[in-house]
Amino acid sequence: MPLFRRDMSTDSSQDQNIKVTRTSSLYETEPMYVEDQARFLNGACEVETTLEPMTLLDRLQAIENELGRVKLIDKGPRSIDLDILLYENQVIDTERLKVPHMLMLEREFVLRPLCDIIPEAIPSIGKTRVPLSESLCKLASSPSTPISTTTSMGEGTFSIRALESTRPTHIMSILNTTPDSFSDGGLNSPTDEAALRKTISSHIRTGATVIDIGGQSSRPNAPDVTAEEEIQRILPAIKITKALPEGSNICISVDTYRAEVAEAAIKAGAHIINDISGGLLDADMLPTVGRLGCTVCLMHMRGTPATMTSAENCSYPDGLIPTIARELLDRVQAAEDAGIRRWRIILDPGIGFAKTAEQNLEILRGMSELRTWPGLVGLPWLLGSSRKGFIGKITGVKEAKERTWGTAATVAAAVQGGADVVRVHDVDEMAKVAKMSDAIWRA
Repeated sequence: MPLFRRDMSTDSSQDQNIKVTRTSSLYETEPMYVEDQARFLNGACEVETTLEPMTLLDRLQAIENELGRVKLIDKGPRSIDLDILLYENQVIDTERLKVPHMLMLEREFVLRPLCDIIPEAIPSIGKTRVPLSESLCKLASSPSTPISTTTSMGEGTFSIRALESTRPTHIMSILNTTPDSFSDGGLNSPTDEAALRKTISSHIRTGATVIDIGGQSSRPNAPDVTAEEEIQRILPAIKITKALPEGSNICISVDTYRAEVAEAAIKAGAHIINDISGGLLDADMLPTVGRLGCTVCLMHMRGTPATMTSAENCSYPDGLIPTIARELLDRVQAAEDAGIRRWRIILDPGIGFAKTAEQNLEILRGMSELRTWPGLVGLPWLLGSSRKGFIGKITGVKEAKERTWGTAATVAAAVQGGADVVRVHDVDEMAKVAKMSDAIWRA
């Protein structure tokens, strides 16, 4: 089932006395029982409802019909399948409905989504009652039928399967349409459409699967521009990318922390929002993304571009990796509270943002710990180390655009640590580094 159909199913339940409060990640699995059918997407939703169980079941079946479900054979192909797994602590045993769902503890594709939401819940099933997380641990994943989360980068583009060991590393190319970005300011003027077209086409041809368009510099102490000016800077690049024949399946990302810019970008055809503040610099950002239904990248940062390098913002007395994990968990919770589905969230540990040079290295060494942190497992990770100051400090290369070799080492480390997307300036070179790194660590 396409991902946008799953979004429709959660949206369809927002009326009729049903409110979706949280969702799990989506898990892609091979079909069971009837194997000659497409792979399945499995997820769980926590809802608040005033409906009694049987009335709720009727409403869910009505949603299935609205979304075109046709059931030809038992456990065979169907576009949507909605089940009530739990209803508070009630036990229901009727011909039409059995709650808790009798087979839920035997199915990894049910337990994994449930454990994203309520890992410590103890359902009233069987004689030995244990938390759902413990039941999941007892189920051994089959090597031949691995289960992975899947995160859509936009309709018509691609999805990231963050738990799939052989997944490719995606290249996000940096396209700053600003006059003052730290390493490429002024190179991509929004008024020179011919040059923009040539640059974007080159990025795609040499390996970019995501074009990240920015209209406001986030370098330390960069001057602010108005939202209107930022919008005017990014719209031409969005338009050009969408018009290119080779851009038909390319994900368009917009690097902004302003809700107004995000809305204009998505309406113009962008697919995802890359927010360096994780929604902290504009209170309207997360609700706007939730309403638009797009994917968002939440980066870890403290302060603002003007204050992020202060000693206070770079202090992590409880440990860098644990603090980043906990603070990103807070942003994930805020995103979910704003209506953003978990399957629409990407994370970024924020290399170079409220971090010292040594702390940036610690992030590169500690990516596997972040990926396996409770509450963050299965979410994709983006890393952006390209040409940053810590590389120049370590290698002694003053000019940012000449830090290619140092950047290459950080990209290789990012792949080894489990990054799903690397954000880079030197697309051709870093695409080759990522491809070689994939061959070493993700074969």
